Amino acid sequence: MAETMMLRARRAWGGAAIFFQWSRRLRAADFLVLLGLAGLLAALFQFARHMNAPVRPAAAIDLSAAAIPAYALLSLLRGLIAFAISLGFAVVYGYWAAKDARAERVLIPLLDILQSVPVLGFMPGLLLVFLALFPSSNAGLELASIVMIFTAQAWNMAFSFYQSLKSLKPDLVEAASVFSFNSWERFRCLELPSAAIGLVWNGMISMAGGWFFLMISESFVLGRRDFSLPGLGSYMSRAAADGNARAMALAIAAMMLMIVLLDQVLWRPLAVWSQKFRLDESGSEDAGSSWFLGVVRRARVYALAALLIRKIANRHPETGTGERKTGHEKERAPAFPVSRFPSSQAFARLLPVVSGAALLLLAAAAGLGAVRVLYAWRALSPERWLSIGGAGAATLARVLVSTALGTLWALPAGLAIGLSPRLWTALGPAIQMLASFPAPMLFPAAIAAMRAAGVPLSAGSIVLMLLGTQWYILFNVVAGAAAIPADLLEASRSYGLKGWERFKNVLLPAVFPYLVTGWVTAAGGAWNASIVSEFVTFKSQVFSTWGLGSLISEAAERSDIPTLTAAVVVMSAIVMVFNRFVWRRLYAVAREGLWMTA
Repeated sequence: MAETMMLRARRAWGGAAIFFQWSRRLRAADFLVLLGLAGLLAALFQFARHMNAPVRPAAAIDLSAAAIPAYALLSLLRGLIAFAISLGFAVVYGYWAAKDARAERVLIPLLDILQSVPVLGFMPGLLLVFLALFPSSNAGLELASIVMIFTAQAWNMAFSFYQSLKSLKPDLVEAASVFSFNSWERFRCLELPSAAIGLVWNGMISMAGGWFFLMISESFVLGRRDFSLPGLGSYMSRAAADGNARAMALAIAAMMLMIVLLDQVLWRPLAVWSQKFRLDESGSEDAGSSWFLGVVRRARVYALAALLIRKIANRHPETGTGERKTGHEKERAPAFPVSRFPSSQAFARLLPVVSGAALLLLAAAAGLGAVRVLYAWRALSPERWLSIGGAGAATLARVLVSTALGTLWALPAGLAIGLSPRLWTALGPAIQMLASFPAPMLFPAAIAAMRAAGVPLSAGSIVLMLLGTQWYILFNVVAGAAAIPADLLEASRSYGLKGWERFKNVLLPAVFPYLVTGWVTAAGGAWNASIVSEFVTFKSQVFSTWGLGSLISEAAERSDIPTLTAAVVVMSAIVMVFNRFVWRRLYAVAREGLWMTA
C-alpha cells in the first residue's frame, strides 16, 4: 500500500513539474485558447442555470439595447447545441441508410418528408411532450426550442453524408478491403474523411437554416397561449409586431455581428481544415487561410494536456495496468492500442438486427401517430380536404419556381467560388453573413417594398422563399467544386476545354451529385419556408396568400390541430410523390452519369 501511494505521489509530482516547465513556454495562442474555453464553459453554466429556473411562459422581452448581448448569447447557445445534435444525427442516419438497403428504402423517403415538414408542424407535439416532462422549469421550453432548431438543421447534413457514402470511389473501397480495414477503420479512415468537405459546407447552411426559423422557435404561439423565450429571435418578433424600427435595426446589427464571429472562429477554420481531406494531393496547395485556425495550431496547451494525462496514467496501451515494460518486452510493445471495435464480419451480422429493431420502433411510433391523427380528422369534411389539396398545388408551384430561380445564379457562382479558394477568402464572410442571416428579419421591409411596388404576396412569397433556400444550392455546389480533383482540372486545361465544353464534360458531371442534394434540400427548405413566406405579420397586420404555408400558420395560431395535421400530411404526400418520380431518378443520373450519353 505504501509503495503504491509513493508511486502515485511520484507520478503526480512529475505531472506538476511538467506543467510548470511547460507553463513557462506557453504562447499567447495558448492563453487565447484557454480564455475561449473558459468563456464557453461560463456561458454553458449560465445557460444551465437559466434552464433550471422556474418556468415563465410568455417571457417579457426588453427592447432596450442593453438586453441584446444576453439575448444574442442565449440564441447562439441554442443554435450551437442544436447543431451538435444535428451533426450526430446526420452521421448515424446517413450511415444507416447507406449501409442497409432494406432501411434505405424507408429512411430516404422519410428524410424527404421530415425536411419538408414545417417547423410549426413539429411545434404542438414538442411543446406538449417537453412541458409535460418539465412542468416546473424552463427546461421544457428550452428543449422544445432546441429541437425545433434541430428540425431546421439536420436533414441536409444527413443527405450530404448519405450521398458521400454512396458516391465513394470503387478504387478507394477496394483499397480498404485490401488492407483488411474493419468497419470502424473503414469509417474513420475512409468514409468520414471523404464526407468531411460536404459536411462542413452543409453545416454552414444548416446553421443558416436554424437562424432562418429563430423567430419562430423562440416566440411560438399555440392557441391563446404564448410560449416565448428570451433571445434574439423573440426580440425581433416583438420589435416587428410593435413596428419599432430602432429595435429591429439593433437586432439586425447584433445578428450580423454574431454571424461574422461564427464565420471567423468556426466556419472559416473548418473550411480550411477540411481541405486536407481532398482526394488529391495537388488540390490542397491553395486551401485558403484562417487566422483563428493558425492560433489554434500554434497553441501548445493540447500537447501539454496529452502529456500530463500520459505521465500521470502511465498505463500500457494493451494491458491497461500501471506496470512498465522493460527490456525485450518494451521493444515489442505495440505502437497503437489494440482495437476493441467489432470486426467487419461481426458488424455485418449485428447491423441487420439493430436496423430491424429500429425500423420496428419507427413503424410502431408511426402507427401510434397515425391512429391519433385519424381520430383528429373526424371533423374534416371532403370539401375541406379538396381545399387543402388546392393549397398544396399552389405552394408546390412556388417551391419549384424558387428552386429554379436559385439554380440560375447559384450554379455558376458556386462553381466559381469552389474552384478558387482565394475567391472564397474574399467573398466568404459576405456570403456567410447573407446565408446565415435569418431572412424573416427582412420580411417586414420586403413586404413594405412589395406593397409600394404593387406586387401581390402570391408572387412576392416566391422571393421570400428564395431569400432562404437559394443558399442550399450554392453551398452544395461550392462543396462539389471544392472536391473536384486538381488533376482532372489540369487535364481539362491540357485538352483545351473551355466554356460550355468544359462545363458540360467536366464541371457539371463532377458537381451534379452535390447539385441534386442542393435541389432536394432547397425544395425541402422552400416547403418549410412557406409558413413564413405565405403568412407575414407586420405592425399587427397580417399579410397572407393562398397556400399550405399560410394554412399551417393560421391553424397553429388558432390551435386547429385537425387542419394543421391534415396540411402537414398533404405536404408530406406531395413530397413523397415528387421524391419518387423526380429526385430518385436524378440521384440515379448522378450516380451513373446518364447525362454523358445525351
